[in-house]
Amino acid sequence: MFTFRQKKKEVLTFRRFRRANWALFSCLHREVRIGVLSIAMLSTAAPCLKAKTPTAVCLIPDDTPTETSDTTLLSEADVTTSHVLLGLDIPARQVTTLTRTELAAAGVASINDVLKTAENIDVRQRGGFGIQSDISINGGTFDQIAIFINGIPYNNPQTGHNAADFPFNLDDIERIEVLEGAAARLFGSQAFSGAINVVTKKKEKHDKTALLALEGGSYGYMNAHGRAAIGNVGATQGFHTSISGMFQRSDGAVDNGDFEGGKLFWQGRYTTSNVRMQAQAGLTANDFGANTFYSPANNRQWEATRRYSAAMSLQTEGRIHLNTQLSWNRCTDHYQWKRDTPVGENFNRSDVFDIGMGMWVKTPLGRTAIGGEVRHERILSRNLGKPLPENQWIDIPGQNGLQYNRKDERTNVSYHLEHIATWRRITVSTGALLQYNSALKQRFGIYPGIDLSYRSRDRHWRLFASWNKSLRLPTFTDLWYKSPSQEGNTDLQPEQNSAFRLGTDYYGRSWQLHAKAFYNHATDMIDWVMYSPTDVYHAANFSLDGYGVSLLLKLDLRELTGFRPLKELQLAYAYQYQHRRDDTPIFRSNYAMEYLRHKATASLDIEFTKTIHARLNLRIQHRNGSYQVYENLVPTNRLEPYGTHAVLDTRLTWCPGKYEVFADFQNITAHRYADIAGVWQPGCLFRLGIQRCL
Repeated sequence: MFTFRQKKKEVLTFRRFRRANWALFSCLHREVRIGVLSIAMLSTAAPCLKAKTPTAVCLIPDDTPTETSDTTLLSEADVTTSHVLLGLDIPARQVTTLTRTELAAAGVASINDVLKTAENIDVRQRGGFGIQSDISINGGTFDQIAIFINGIPYNNPQTGHNAADFPFNLDDIERIEVLEGAAARLFGSQAFSGAINVVTKKKEKHDKTALLALEGGSYGYMNAHGRAAIGNVGATQGFHTSISGMFQRSDGAVDNGDFEGGKLFWQGRYTTSNVRMQAQAGLTANDFGANTFYSPANNRQWEATRRYSAAMSLQTEGRIHLNTQLSWNRCTDHYQWKRDTPVGENFNRSDVFDIGMGMWVKTPLGRTAIGGEVRHERILSRNLGKPLPENQWIDIPGQNGLQYNRKDERTNVSYHLEHIATWRRITVSTGALLQYNSALKQRFGIYPGIDLSYRSRDRHWRLFASWNKSLRLPTFTDLWYKSPSQEGNTDLQPEQNSAFRLGTDYYGRSWQLHAKAFYNHATDMIDWVMYSPTDVYHAANFSLDGYGVSLLLKLDLRELTGFRPLKELQLAYAYQYQHRRDDTPIFRSNYAMEYLRHKATASLDIEFTKTIHARLNLRIQHRNGSYQVYENLVPTNRLEPYGTHAVLDTRLTWCPGKYEVFADFQNITAHRYADIAGVWQPGCLFRLGIQRCL
């Protein structure tokens, strides 16, 4: 689970200041000393310096009170001198922040596994070791979240099934930031029910750093990955670059569940006194037996995916701050209904080109930002899109005689305006997104929002509220996909949502409490439904009301008990309910109504000695909805509820120096359960590994 770490007597001292645009959200809960002036900083978990909206560039408000050095310190996120975000009392939005320390301790093989520990995130896993997962927030679907890498958009307009196929390892990550709730005015129309930003490391402990790791585990699992970085640690200006790679494979926990694949990621950064230039590029490649991933009617499915990305950005300092970014993402998908045969074979290639520009300025009335973005999405396929004339068919690389014969594309143009004002302990952030999309009949749509926050005088307590509107276009799969068991719908309307959120944070000396509540009023939601037991799945629109509450309690056990081996305990619970405002009876919903009704998590950190650590993660989930029972791959008329299941994971770590040896055990009780219809999860999985910093 994520933590908000508390430090009792530690003060950071900064001599120079930078603001990096790749921090989509900021979360800084500690005393910050600027020269000889101490200022207690309270996190607002707000977006900072993202090209789509540089509204949240963080400066100290003119009326921020100064404090003495013995100010009670609040919870803290990792901060480096290359990422100083000041005046963090801006939009009233909470963000889940998972730091690299927590990632290392969590005992997981992938980012997808990390996200399972957050109470408001639903991860519906298909393959083992994170080979494919559907990720959703607050009861939404996997297509309704915006995903970023260092603030660069990473969504796939074909489908959200492969959205979280990141090109780097856990060792590359500085932190993961998760924003809950609609946020179109901040991050564009993809942020329908939330956003995830993965921030990679921009600073090393040494000028030259290298890491090599080897892992092995159950079902023939093998993983080898490494990372190397060069940069001048002590300099406030200069160049930093890193490169990482990974290869993994497994025989599979079930028949036709084998996989192999690799990743490669490079990033570079050059900084002067008033200019920052950054670039990154990534590659992922996965081949895997898909068993019953997409339909319980056949366990011989197979898929191969490739993903390529490249991006660069430029930021300038001065009275007016400018920010520009340019990115490209390509996803290719080769699917076979029956492995090693052309039966039900599909080929798809999607490309996304994105350019964004923004500027912000501070005035006596607050901070104001304006900007715009142009995004072009295109897909070539043998199944999705409009038929192409034969003279426009495009050869599929590596497939002799096969060509893409269908195509679809659309262009999105958006403009944003945001203003942030602070008066005493109250902060107001308001703005709107003005958007045009070539696939929609209306010319422009306006999506406004407002965030409010109030903090107590002693800064131990904060109250926040927000209202935001958002929109999401159907994916190309929603519109066009057709198979013996599925039928897309080109008449689908875009999803629209009015989202209300209310919450509070309280920080005590040895405990913290975070509470949230939300209400979503959504229209034209997209789902794949069956109207009878013998029907195929149809893509359809419907209206939905969603409600939810969640609580997180964090306890510093050392402070409370005085027993040093017990470090930290976190307990969390989330409840959600959705009401479908639709009179049309359906037999089964495949996605939207299969949300987590209840989710409870617990995490315990134990330090047996200075070199031996353990972490226990317990997750209890009750999923709404039912799955259709298949017998010998033949559907029946029976529905079975998903019900409740519990999973216990643990990680043991021995770190005597530059070496780290670990053992991870997932699902210790070997409980068999299904998160997705027809896809049964394996019993206990284990990994053993060693890594060394060179």
